[in-house]
Amino acid sequence: MGRKKKNNGNPDIHKDLKGFNIKINEFGEIKASFSIEKLNTFLNNKVDDKKFKAEG
Repeated sequence: MGRKKKNNGNPDIHKDLKGFNIKINEFGEIKASFSIEKLNTFLNNKVDDKKFKAEG
């Protein structure tokens, strides 16, 4: 069996997302430190959408 990595509490993140923090409050509402528009712009630029890939 392999050894388990120790979790230091802070994950590695992309430099454009430094300072991003997300929490879910006691009412189930999502609270983020970035606006949804900024997150969507980042995802549109960095993540390929599988729906638009050509199959074949």
